[in-house]
Amino acid sequence: MTDAVDVSSRTTDPRAVLSWALFDWAAQPFFTLVTTFVFAPYFASNLAATPAEGQSLWGFATAAAGLGIAITAPILGSIADATGRRKHWILAFTVPFVICCWAFWFAAPGNPDGILIALVAFAVGTFCIEVATVFNNAMMPTLVPPAKVGRLSSFGWAMGYISGLLTLVIALGFLAARPDTGKTLLGLVPLFGLDPATGEGDRAVGPFSTLWYLVFVLPLFLFVPDAPQQARFGAAIRSGLRSLRESLAQARANRNIFLFLLANMVFKDGLVALFAFGGIYAAGQLGWGSIEIGTFGIILTITGTLGLLLGGPMDDRFGAKPVILFALIVLMICGLGMISIDKTTVFFVIKTAAAPEGVLFGSLPEKMFIVLGGIIGAVSGPLQASCRSLLIRLAPQESITQYFGLLALSGKVTSFLAPLAVGVVTAMTASQPAGMSVILLFFGVGLILLMRVRERGAE
Repeated sequence: MTDAVDVSSRTTDPRAVLSWALFDWAAQPFFTLVTTFVFAPYFASNLAATPAEGQSLWGFATAAAGLGIAITAPILGSIADATGRRKHWILAFTVPFVICCWAFWFAAPGNPDGILIALVAFAVGTFCIEVATVFNNAMMPTLVPPAKVGRLSSFGWAMGYISGLLTLVIALGFLAARPDTGKTLLGLVPLFGLDPATGEGDRAVGPFSTLWYLVFVLPLFLFVPDAPQQARFGAAIRSGLRSLRESLAQARANRNIFLFLLANMVFKDGLVALFAFGGIYAAGQLGWGSIEIGTFGIILTITGTLGLLLGGPMDDRFGAKPVILFALIVLMICGLGMISIDKTTVFFVIKTAAAPEGVLFGSLPEKMFIVLGGIIGAVSGPLQASCRSLLIRLAPQESITQYFGLLALSGKVTSFLAPLAVGVVTAMTASQPAGMSVILLFFGVGLILLMRVRERGAE
Protein backbone atom coordinates (compact mmCIF):
# COMPACT_ATOMS: atom_id res chain seq x y z
CA MET A 1 0.00 0.00 0.00
CA THR A 2 1.07 3.57 -0.48
CA ASP A 3 2.37 5.69 2.31
CA ALA A 4 -0.14 7.90 4.09
CA VAL A 5 -0.53 11.46 2.98
CA ASP A 6 -2.01 14.55 4.51
CA VAL A 7 -5.80 14.47 4.12
CA SER A 8 -5.79 18.21 3.52
CA SER A 9 -4.05 17.65 0.19
CA ARG A 10 -6.44 18.41 -2.64
CA THR A 11 -4.16 18.08 -5.67
CA THR A 12 -5.54 15.68 -8.25
CA ASP A 13 -3.53 12.54 -8.95
CA PRO A 14 -5.05 10.85 -12.05
CA ARG A 15 -3.70 7.44 -11.07
CA ALA A 16 -5.22 7.69 -7.59
CA VAL A 17 -8.57 8.90 -9.02
CA LEU A 18 -8.73 6.02 -11.48
CA SER A 19 -7.74 3.49 -8.82
CA TRP A 20 -10.41 4.86 -6.47
CA ALA A 21 -13.06 4.58 -9.21
CA LEU A 22 -12.02 0.99 -9.87
CA PHE A 23 -13.62 0.07 -6.54
CA ASP A 24 -17.03 0.72 -8.11
CA TRP A 25 -15.86 -1.20 -11.19
CA ALA A 26 -14.81 -4.13 -9.00
CA ALA A 27 -17.93 -4.28 -6.83
CA GLN A 28 -20.60 -3.72 -9.49
CA PRO A 29 -20.98 -7.34 -10.72
CA PHE A 30 -22.39 -8.25 -7.31
CA PHE A 31 -25.17 -5.68 -7.69
CA THR A 32 -25.78 -6.27 -11.40
CA LEU A 33 -25.42 -10.04 -11.69
CA VAL A 34 -26.37 -11.26 -8.22
CA THR A 35 -28.78 -8.73 -6.77
CA THR A 36 -30.80 -7.77 -9.84
CA PHE A 37 -30.52 -9.47 -13.22
CA VAL A 38 -29.21 -13.04 -12.99
CA PHE A 39 -29.03 -14.75 -9.62
CA ALA A 40 -32.07 -13.12 -7.99
CA PRO A 41 -34.49 -14.22 -10.77
CA TYR A 42 -32.81 -17.67 -10.68
CA PHE A 43 -33.42 -17.83 -6.92
CA ALA A 44 -37.11 -16.96 -7.26
CA SER A 45 -37.70 -19.29 -10.22
CA ASN A 46 -35.43 -22.28 -9.50
CA LEU A 47 -34.78 -22.45 -5.75
CA ALA A 48 -37.89 -21.11 -4.04
CA ALA A 49 -41.16 -23.04 -4.21
CA THR A 50 -42.90 -20.14 -5.98
CA PRO A 51 -41.82 -16.73 -7.31
CA ALA A 52 -43.92 -15.10 -4.57
CA GLU A 53 -42.09 -17.08 -1.88
CA GLY A 54 -38.77 -16.24 -3.51
CA GLN A 55 -39.63 -12.54 -3.55
CA SER A 56 -40.59 -12.71 0.12
CA LEU A 57 -37.41 -14.53 1.20
CA TRP A 58 -35.23 -12.22 -0.87
CA GLY A 59 -36.92 -9.27 0.82
CA PHE A 60 -36.18 -10.69 4.28
CA ALA A 61 -32.51 -11.13 3.36
CA THR A 62 -32.39 -7.56 2.04
CA ALA A 63 -33.93 -6.29 5.28
CA ALA A 64 -31.44 -8.26 7.40
CA ALA A 65 -28.51 -6.77 5.50
CA GLY A 66 -30.01 -3.31 5.81
CA LEU A 67 -30.43 -3.69 9.56
CA GLY A 68 -26.79 -4.74 9.94
CA ILE A 69 -25.62 -1.77 7.91
CA ALA A 70 -27.86 0.58 9.88
CA ILE A 71 -26.37 -0.56 13.17
CA THR A 72 -22.68 -0.75 12.25
CA ALA A 73 -21.89 1.65 9.39
CA PRO A 74 -22.11 4.92 11.36
CA ILE A 75 -20.16 3.44 14.27
CA LEU A 76 -17.41 2.07 12.04
CA GLY A 77 -17.34 5.34 10.12
CA SER A 78 -16.83 7.34 13.30
CA ILE A 79 -14.03 4.99 14.39
CA ALA A 80 -12.38 5.34 10.99
CA ASP A 81 -12.54 9.12 11.27
CA ALA A 82 -10.80 8.87 14.65
CA THR A 83 -8.06 6.51 13.43
CA GLY A 84 -7.71 8.29 10.08
CA ARG A 85 -7.23 5.08 8.10
CA ARG A 86 -9.79 3.70 5.62
CA LYS A 87 -8.11 1.10 3.43
CA HIS A 88 -7.61 -1.49 6.14
CA TRP A 89 -11.35 -1.34 6.87
CA ILE A 90 -12.09 -1.98 3.20
CA LEU A 91 -9.71 -4.95 3.31
CA ALA A 92 -11.39 -6.33 6.45
CA PHE A 93 -14.80 -6.42 4.73
CA THR A 94 -13.38 -7.65 1.42
CA VAL A 95 -12.50 -11.08 2.83
CA PRO A 96 -16.02 -12.18 3.87
CA PHE A 97 -17.49 -10.49 0.80
CA VAL A 98 -15.52 -12.61 -1.68
CA ILE A 99 -16.30 -15.76 0.32
CA CYS A 100 -20.01 -14.99 0.09
CA CYS A 101 -19.80 -14.38 -3.65
CA TRP A 102 -18.16 -17.75 -4.16
CA ALA A 103 -20.84 -19.46 -2.03
CA PHE A 104 -23.57 -18.72 -4.58
CA TRP A 105 -22.21 -21.56 -6.71
CA PHE A 106 -23.37 -24.06 -4.07
CA ALA A 107 -26.99 -22.83 -4.09
CA ALA A 108 -28.05 -25.61 -6.48
CA PRO A 109 -31.66 -26.72 -7.04
CA GLY A 110 -31.03 -30.20 -5.59
CA ASN A 111 -29.15 -28.96 -2.52
CA PRO A 112 -31.40 -29.10 0.58
CA ASP A 113 -29.41 -26.17 2.00
CA GLY A 114 -29.43 -24.23 -1.28
CA ILE A 115 -31.98 -21.64 -0.17
CA LEU A 116 -30.17 -21.06 3.14
CA ILE A 117 -26.79 -20.73 1.42
CA ALA A 118 -28.16 -18.23 -1.07
CA LEU A 119 -29.90 -16.07 1.53
CA VAL A 120 -26.99 -16.02 4.00
CA ALA A 121 -24.46 -15.32 1.25
CA PHE A 122 -26.63 -12.53 -0.14
CA ALA A 123 -27.32 -10.89 3.24
CA VAL A 124 -23.73 -11.07 4.51
CA GLY A 125 -22.23 -10.17 1.12
CA THR A 126 -24.51 -7.17 0.78
CA PHE A 127 -23.64 -6.02 4.30
CA CYS A 128 -19.89 -6.30 3.68
CA ILE A 129 -19.76 -4.54 0.32
CA GLU A 130 -22.06 -1.73 1.45
CA VAL A 131 -19.94 -1.03 4.55
CA ALA A 132 -16.75 -1.14 2.46
CA THR A 133 -18.38 1.40 0.15
CA VAL A 134 -18.83 3.80 3.09
CA PHE A 135 -15.05 3.90 3.57
CA ASN A 136 -14.39 4.17 -0.15
CA ASN A 137 -16.77 7.13 -0.40
CA ALA A 138 -15.01 8.87 2.47
CA MET A 139 -11.79 9.07 0.44
CA MET A 140 -13.36 11.40 -2.14
CA PRO A 141 -12.55 14.77 -0.51
CA THR A 142 -8.85 13.87 -0.37
CA LEU A 143 -8.61 13.08 -4.10
CA VAL A 144 -9.96 16.19 -5.88
CA PRO A 145 -10.75 19.84 -5.13
CA PRO A 146 -14.29 20.49 -3.81
CA ALA A 147 -15.44 21.94 -7.14
CA LYS A 148 -14.74 18.59 -8.85
CA VAL A 149 -16.44 16.30 -6.33
CA GLY A 150 -19.55 15.98 -8.51
CA ARG A 151 -17.53 14.84 -11.50
CA LEU A 152 -15.56 12.40 -9.35
CA SER A 153 -18.73 10.90 -7.90
CA SER A 154 -20.30 10.51 -11.32
CA PHE A 155 -17.06 9.08 -12.70
CA GLY A 156 -17.13 6.39 -10.03
CA TRP A 157 -20.76 5.55 -10.77
CA ALA A 158 -20.03 5.50 -14.52
CA MET A 159 -17.18 3.06 -13.97
CA GLY A 160 -19.59 0.86 -12.07
CA TYR A 161 -22.18 1.05 -14.83
CA ILE A 162 -19.67 0.16 -17.52
CA SER A 163 -18.44 -2.72 -15.40
CA GLY A 164 -22.00 -3.91 -14.90
CA LEU A 165 -22.62 -3.75 -18.65
CA LEU A 166 -19.46 -5.64 -19.53
CA THR A 167 -19.95 -8.37 -16.93
CA LEU A 168 -23.61 -8.77 -17.86
CA VAL A 169 -22.62 -9.30 -21.50
CA ILE A 170 -20.04 -11.86 -20.40
CA ALA A 171 -22.54 -13.68 -18.15
CA LEU A 172 -25.33 -13.78 -20.73
CA GLY A 173 -23.09 -14.36 -23.72
CA PHE A 174 -20.82 -17.06 -22.33
CA LEU A 175 -22.14 -18.49 -19.02
CA ALA A 176 -25.94 -18.47 -18.63
CA ALA A 177 -28.10 -20.24 -21.21
CA ARG A 178 -31.72 -21.03 -21.90
CA PRO A 179 -32.70 -24.45 -20.48
CA ASP A 180 -34.80 -25.21 -23.59
CA THR A 181 -32.07 -24.50 -26.17
CA GLY A 182 -28.90 -24.88 -24.12
CA LYS A 183 -27.51 -21.77 -25.83
CA THR A 184 -26.46 -18.40 -24.46
CA LEU A 185 -27.65 -15.01 -25.68
CA LEU A 186 -24.90 -15.12 -28.33
CA GLY A 187 -26.04 -18.56 -29.47
CA LEU A 188 -23.06 -20.31 -27.90
CA VAL A 189 -22.68 -23.37 -25.73
CA PRO A 190 -21.86 -22.19 -22.16
CA LEU A 191 -18.21 -22.12 -21.21
CA PHE A 192 -16.72 -24.80 -18.95
CA GLY A 193 -19.59 -27.18 -19.73
CA LEU A 194 -22.02 -25.28 -17.48
CA ASP A 195 -25.37 -27.08 -17.36
CA PRO A 196 -28.40 -24.81 -18.01
CA ALA A 197 -30.78 -27.39 -16.55
CA THR A 198 -29.34 -26.96 -13.06
CA GLY A 199 -28.74 -23.22 -13.39
CA GLU A 200 -24.96 -23.56 -13.34
CA GLY A 201 -24.57 -20.53 -15.60
CA ASP A 202 -26.72 -18.45 -13.23
CA ARG A 203 -24.84 -19.70 -10.16
CA ALA A 204 -21.46 -19.13 -11.81
CA VAL A 205 -21.97 -15.36 -11.58
CA GLY A 206 -21.02 -15.68 -7.90
CA PRO A 207 -17.47 -17.02 -8.42
CA PHE A 208 -17.15 -14.74 -11.45
CA SER A 209 -17.97 -11.73 -9.25
CA THR A 210 -15.34 -12.89 -6.76
CA LEU A 211 -12.55 -13.04 -9.33
CA TRP A 212 -13.59 -9.75 -10.94
CA TYR A 213 -13.56 -7.97 -7.57
CA LEU A 214 -10.18 -9.33 -6.47
CA VAL A 215 -8.47 -8.28 -9.71
CA PHE A 216 -9.84 -4.76 -9.94
CA VAL A 217 -9.91 -3.71 -6.28
CA LEU A 218 -6.12 -4.19 -6.04
CA PRO A 219 -5.21 -0.71 -7.47
CA LEU A 220 -7.17 0.91 -4.65
CA PHE A 221 -4.79 -0.61 -2.11
CA LEU A 222 -1.71 0.11 -4.20
CA PHE A 223 -2.21 3.63 -5.53
CA VAL A 224 -4.87 5.51 -3.52
CA PRO A 225 -3.29 7.46 -0.63
CA ASP A 226 -4.75 6.82 2.79
CA ALA A 227 -5.02 9.26 5.67
CA PRO A 228 -2.28 9.14 8.32
CA GLN A 229 -2.71 7.18 11.54
CA GLN A 230 -4.26 9.48 14.14
CA ALA A 231 -5.13 7.28 17.12
CA ARG A 232 -4.82 3.73 18.36
CA PHE A 233 -7.79 1.41 17.95
CA GLY A 234 -8.93 1.38 21.59
CA ALA A 235 -8.81 5.14 21.91
CA ALA A 236 -10.41 5.45 18.48
CA ILE A 237 -13.40 3.37 19.58
CA ARG A 238 -14.07 5.66 22.53
CA SER A 239 -13.42 8.78 20.47
CA GLY A 240 -15.43 7.46 17.54
CA LEU A 241 -18.49 6.55 19.58
CA ARG A 242 -18.38 9.92 21.33
CA SER A 243 -18.04 11.63 17.95
CA LEU A 244 -20.94 9.59 16.59
CA ARG A 245 -23.22 10.73 19.40
CA GLU A 246 -22.19 14.31 18.71
CA SER A 247 -22.72 13.82 14.98
CA LEU A 248 -26.23 12.47 15.52
CA ALA A 249 -26.98 15.44 17.72
CA GLN A 250 -25.52 17.82 15.15
CA ALA A 251 -27.49 16.15 12.36
CA ARG A 252 -30.69 16.67 14.31
CA ALA A 253 -29.71 20.26 15.06
CA ASN A 254 -28.62 20.99 11.47
CA ARG A 255 -31.89 21.27 9.61
CA ASN A 256 -30.26 20.95 6.19
CA ILE A 257 -28.44 17.71 6.92
CA PHE A 258 -31.38 16.27 8.85
CA LEU A 259 -33.85 16.94 6.02
CA PHE A 260 -31.43 15.56 3.43
CA LEU A 261 -30.82 12.37 5.41
CA LEU A 262 -34.57 11.98 5.96
CA ALA A 263 -35.30 12.50 2.25
CA ASN A 264 -32.50 10.12 1.32
CA MET A 265 -33.96 7.51 3.68
CA VAL A 266 -37.36 7.67 2.00
CA PHE A 267 -36.45 7.73 -1.68
CA LYS A 268 -33.58 5.24 -1.25
CA ASP A 269 -36.13 2.83 0.23
CA GLY A 270 -38.08 3.15 -3.00
CA LEU A 271 -34.94 2.67 -5.07
CA VAL A 272 -33.98 -0.45 -3.09
CA ALA A 273 -37.41 -1.96 -3.77
CA LEU A 274 -37.30 -0.96 -7.45
CA PHE A 275 -34.03 -2.81 -8.03
CA ALA A 276 -34.83 -5.70 -5.69
CA PHE A 277 -38.07 -6.62 -7.43
CA GLY A 278 -37.48 -5.29 -10.96
CA GLY A 279 -36.42 -8.62 -12.41
CA ILE A 280 -39.14 -10.57 -10.63
CA TYR A 281 -41.75 -8.01 -11.76
CA ALA A 282 -40.69 -8.27 -15.40
CA ALA A 283 -40.79 -12.07 -15.19
CA GLY A 284 -44.32 -12.04 -13.76
CA GLN A 285 -45.89 -9.31 -15.90
CA LEU A 286 -44.19 -10.00 -19.23
CA GLY A 287 -43.16 -13.63 -18.84
CA TRP A 288 -39.47 -12.84 -19.33
CA GLY A 289 -36.72 -15.34 -18.58
CA SER A 290 -33.10 -14.74 -17.63
CA ILE A 291 -32.05 -13.91 -21.19
CA GLU A 292 -34.76 -11.27 -21.60
CA ILE A 293 -34.19 -9.83 -18.13
CA GLY A 294 -30.43 -9.80 -18.66
CA THR A 295 -30.76 -8.10 -22.03
CA PHE A 296 -33.03 -5.54 -20.40
CA GLY A 297 -30.29 -5.05 -17.81
CA ILE A 298 -27.74 -4.40 -20.55
CA ILE A 299 -29.98 -1.69 -22.00
CA LEU A 300 -30.47 -0.09 -18.58
CA THR A 301 -26.73 -0.14 -17.96
CA ILE A 302 -26.04 1.62 -21.26
CA THR A 303 -28.61 4.34 -20.57
CA GLY A 304 -27.36 4.63 -16.99
CA THR A 305 -23.81 5.21 -18.20
CA LEU A 306 -24.96 7.89 -20.62
CA GLY A 307 -26.95 9.52 -17.83
CA LEU A 308 -23.89 9.66 -15.59
CA LEU A 309 -21.82 11.30 -18.32
CA LEU A 310 -24.31 14.16 -18.25
CA GLY A 311 -25.09 14.03 -14.54
CA GLY A 312 -21.60 14.91 -13.27
CA PRO A 313 -21.21 18.20 -15.21
CA MET A 314 -24.84 19.09 -14.44
CA ASP A 315 -24.15 18.47 -10.74
CA ASP A 316 -21.11 20.75 -10.75
CA ARG A 317 -22.87 23.47 -12.77
CA PHE A 318 -26.35 23.55 -11.24
CA GLY A 319 -25.82 21.73 -7.94
CA ALA A 320 -26.60 18.25 -6.68
CA LYS A 321 -30.08 19.07 -5.40
CA PRO A 322 -31.61 20.00 -8.80
CA VAL A 323 -30.18 16.82 -10.30
CA ILE A 324 -31.77 14.69 -7.56
CA LEU A 325 -35.12 16.49 -7.83
CA PHE A 326 -35.25 16.02 -11.59
CA ALA A 327 -34.35 12.33 -11.23
CA LEU A 328 -37.13 11.73 -8.70
CA ILE A 329 -39.75 13.37 -10.93
CA VAL A 330 -38.67 11.23 -13.88
CA LEU A 331 -38.69 8.08 -11.72
CA MET A 332 -42.28 8.75 -10.69
CA ILE A 333 -43.50 9.39 -14.23
CA CYS A 334 -41.75 6.39 -15.76
CA GLY A 335 -42.60 4.15 -12.82
CA LEU A 336 -46.27 4.92 -13.32
CA GLY A 337 -45.90 4.06 -17.00
CA MET A 338 -44.22 0.73 -16.25
CA ILE A 339 -46.91 -0.49 -13.86
CA SER A 340 -49.49 0.27 -16.58
CA ILE A 341 -47.98 -2.48 -18.76
CA ASP A 342 -48.57 -6.21 -18.98
CA LYS A 343 -48.28 -8.76 -21.82
CA THR A 344 -51.17 -7.28 -23.80
CA THR A 345 -51.76 -3.83 -22.25
CA VAL A 346 -50.11 -0.40 -22.19
CA PHE A 347 -51.22 2.63 -20.18
CA PHE A 348 -53.71 0.47 -18.24
CA VAL A 349 -56.45 0.43 -20.90
CA ILE A 350 -54.90 0.16 -24.38
CA LYS A 351 -55.00 -3.46 -25.56
CA THR A 352 -52.29 -4.77 -27.91
CA ALA A 353 -51.21 -8.06 -29.45
CA ALA A 354 -49.07 -10.44 -27.41
CA ALA A 355 -45.42 -10.98 -28.29
CA PRO A 356 -44.83 -13.35 -31.24
CA GLU A 357 -43.34 -16.69 -30.23
CA GLY A 358 -39.55 -16.72 -30.34
CA VAL A 359 -39.18 -12.99 -31.06
CA LEU A 360 -37.16 -11.01 -28.52
CA PHE A 361 -39.11 -7.95 -27.35
CA GLY A 362 -41.58 -8.34 -30.22
CA SER A 363 -44.66 -6.75 -28.65
CA LEU A 364 -45.57 -3.11 -28.05
CA PRO A 365 -45.82 -3.58 -24.24
CA GLU A 366 -42.30 -5.02 -24.19
CA LYS A 367 -40.94 -2.14 -26.27
CA MET A 368 -42.66 0.42 -24.01
CA PHE A 369 -41.33 -1.33 -20.92
CA ILE A 370 -37.79 -1.16 -22.31
CA VAL A 371 -38.07 2.55 -23.20
CA LEU A 372 -39.40 3.50 -19.77
CA GLY A 373 -36.87 1.28 -18.03
CA GLY A 374 -34.07 2.83 -20.07
CA ILE A 375 -35.09 6.30 -18.91
CA ILE A 376 -35.21 5.08 -15.30
CA GLY A 377 -31.70 3.71 -15.73
CA ALA A 378 -30.51 7.05 -17.10
CA VAL A 379 -31.61 8.99 -14.01
CA SER A 380 -30.93 6.41 -11.27
CA GLY A 381 -27.15 6.70 -11.54
CA PRO A 382 -27.00 10.52 -11.40
CA LEU A 383 -29.45 10.48 -8.50
CA GLN A 384 -27.19 8.27 -6.38
CA ALA A 385 -23.98 9.97 -7.48
CA SER A 386 -25.39 13.40 -6.63
CA CYS A 387 -26.39 12.19 -3.17
CA ARG A 388 -22.70 11.64 -2.44
CA SER A 389 -21.67 15.09 -3.68
CA LEU A 390 -24.59 16.81 -1.92
CA LEU A 391 -23.55 15.27 1.40
CA ILE A 392 -19.97 16.46 0.90
CA ARG A 393 -21.29 20.00 0.36
CA LEU A 394 -23.49 19.86 3.46
CA ALA A 395 -21.35 18.00 6.02
CA PRO A 396 -18.26 19.19 7.96
CA GLN A 397 -15.17 17.79 6.25
CA GLU A 398 -13.41 16.74 9.47
CA SER A 399 -16.17 14.17 10.10
CA ILE A 400 -16.89 13.16 6.51
CA THR A 401 -16.53 9.38 7.01
CA GLN A 402 -18.91 9.57 9.93
CA TYR A 403 -21.45 11.44 7.84
CA PHE A 404 -21.09 8.93 5.03
CA GLY A 405 -21.90 6.36 7.69
CA LEU A 406 -25.01 8.37 8.52
CA LEU A 407 -25.80 8.51 4.81
CA ALA A 408 -25.55 4.72 4.67
CA LEU A 409 -27.68 4.58 7.82
CA SER A 410 -30.37 6.78 6.29
CA GLY A 411 -30.29 4.72 3.11
CA LYS A 412 -30.55 1.39 4.93
CA VAL A 413 -32.18 1.87 8.32
CA THR A 414 -35.69 1.55 6.88
CA SER A 415 -34.74 -0.28 3.68
CA PHE A 416 -37.09 -3.08 4.66
CA LEU A 417 -40.13 -0.77 4.59
CA ALA A 418 -40.56 -0.38 0.83
CA PRO A 419 -40.04 -4.12 0.08
CA LEU A 420 -42.39 -4.96 2.95
CA ALA A 421 -45.00 -2.51 1.67
CA VAL A 422 -44.72 -3.98 -1.83
CA GLY A 423 -45.18 -7.49 -0.43
CA VAL A 424 -48.15 -6.57 1.76
CA VAL A 425 -50.02 -4.67 -0.96
CA THR A 426 -49.30 -7.42 -3.49
CA ALA A 427 -50.67 -10.04 -1.09
CA MET A 428 -53.78 -7.97 -0.33
CA THR A 429 -54.59 -7.20 -3.96
CA ALA A 430 -53.05 -10.26 -5.68
CA SER A 431 -51.66 -7.72 -8.16
CA GLN A 432 -48.01 -7.10 -8.94
CA PRO A 433 -48.67 -3.61 -10.40
CA ALA A 434 -50.61 -2.57 -7.29
CA GLY A 435 -47.76 -3.73 -5.10
CA MET A 436 -45.12 -1.94 -7.14
CA SER A 437 -47.15 1.27 -7.16
CA VAL A 438 -46.23 1.76 -3.49
CA ILE A 439 -42.70 2.64 -4.65
CA LEU A 440 -44.03 5.80 -6.31
CA LEU A 441 -45.25 7.01 -2.91
CA PHE A 442 -41.73 6.70 -1.48
CA PHE A 443 -40.31 8.74 -4.36
CA GLY A 444 -42.98 11.40 -3.90
CA VAL A 445 -42.41 11.84 -0.16
CA GLY A 446 -38.64 11.97 -0.70
CA LEU A 447 -39.14 14.66 -3.34
CA ILE A 448 -41.19 16.84 -0.99
CA LEU A 449 -38.62 16.55 1.80
CA LEU A 450 -35.67 17.28 -0.48
CA MET A 451 -37.27 20.46 -1.77
CA ARG A 452 -36.77 21.94 1.70
CA VAL A 453 -33.00 21.34 1.73
CA ARG A 454 -30.72 24.28 0.98
CA GLU A 455 -27.54 23.43 -0.90
CA ARG A 456 -24.45 25.57 -0.69
CA GLY A 457 -22.26 25.76 -3.79
CA ALA A 458 -18.92 24.02 -4.13
CA GLU A 459 -16.31 26.27 -2.58
